[in-house]
Amino acid sequence: MTLKAPARNKPARGASKRNEVSVSELRTGGAPPQSDVENTAGMHATKQRLIDAGLRMLLEQGYNNLGIQTLLAATGIPKGSFYHHFKDKEDFALKVIDTYITAVHAGLDECLRDHKRPPLERVRHFFEQTQQKYQEDGYLGCLMGGLGQELSGVSEVFRRKIEWCFSSIGERVATCMKEAQDRNEIPPGCDVRQMADLLVDCWEGAALRSRLRRSPTSLSAMLDFYIRSVRS
Repeated sequence: MTLKAPARNKPARGASKRNEVSVSELRTGGAPPQSDVENTAGMHATKQRLIDAGLRMLLEQGYNNLGIQTLLAATGIPKGSFYHHFKDKEDFALKVIDTYITAVHAGLDECLRDHKRPPLERVRHFFEQTQQKYQEDGYLGCLMGGLGQELSGVSEVFRRKIEWCFSSIGERVATCMKEAQDRNEIPPGCDVRQMADLLVDCWEGAALRSRLRRSPTSLSAMLDFYIRSVRS
């Protein structure tokens, strides 16, 4: 389902009208405090059900088209329970993003710390696993990419949150790229952080095309081209 882009002359329904992010939401440099990214292992079962259902709905419908009543009907959870766990729709969506990026980080760490593979193969393996997940989900793409396109122009809170998420992925990939550079897999003069951020940017563009085409072709072609290029 196509994401609905909100009008640029008014904030998205339920999205904050603030133009600044509070210190409690983001640290210097845009990183959220560690406590803001919730440990899903200890999450209340009702809250987890809402987040799991909301993740799918946000992927399919986007933020503006997500109705709280529809979410409650789908989960069989009363409204009071929703507002016990979340302040409002914006808070709910931000918590869904927290859960999503926590899972992304876990997948990244598992792949990038697999020292049985050369560094660049670890990077490739992570993105191939991500591609497989996109296929299993019906090519709905990346939650952060979809919400970023929909909300970054109208909500500073979402823009900063999602930018931090992408940056955190780039930081992890750059560490593995540096290892590849130390092993002479990539040229010594390359800026590994810049290369990692470029990979994230290219991946997000390819993820959008894969959603439009309902095909992994764009993702595979981009990844093959990128890995060949950095090795040359």
